[in-house]
Amino acid sequence: MTTIVAVRKDKQIVIAADRLTTYGSVKESAKYVVNSSKILRLGDTYFGLSGEASWDIVLTSYYNSLTKKPKLDSISAIYEFARVMHPVLLEEHYLHPEADKDDDFDPTNIMALIVNKHGIFILGRYRYVQEYTRFYAMGNGREFALGAMFTLYDTEASAKEIAKAGVTAGCEFDEDSEGPIEVKTIALE
Repeated sequence: MTTIVAVRKDKQIVIAADRLTTYGSVKESAKYVVNSSKILRLGDTYFGLSGEASWDIVLTSYYNSLTKKPKLDSISAIYEFARVMHPVLLEEHYLHPEADKDDDFDPTNIMALIVNKHGIFILGRYRYVQEYTRFYAMGNGREFALGAMFTLYDTEASAKEIAKAGVTAGCEFDEDSEGPIEVKTIALE
């Protein structure tokens, strides 16, 4: 599926991702796909997106339709963004949530690693939001990425070096992750 990471260290936040798209056993590498980025910028916020390749187009369309752009600066603000967006996704973007009978909530089915000058956040498929203080990873390569980043975090390595090591580990050991690696850096307040 993917390897997407974010690292917060020394007044910087870095988000990095692989660029491979897969559909079953079919691989579409970045050299064949123009829009292979998994990192989407909306205002001053980056979204690392996992799952359906159409999420970047859907989120861009939704965000651009808003007359008042949301502040994505806290857990509650990101939750409100997702809560208000959910019915629009159902009605205007034909989201098919596929809730299981045991689910408490109707899923949005988005997995997004969100970074901006306020922090590192994860938005999950049931609109849960968590904030991370040091680093996080998502996608199929996340276990490898988390191990690599954990090993480097308390060393002299920079946030960018740690993030790149995380994605590199994901690309090395996860069959659904492949470079080139894309990296974006944000200065913290």
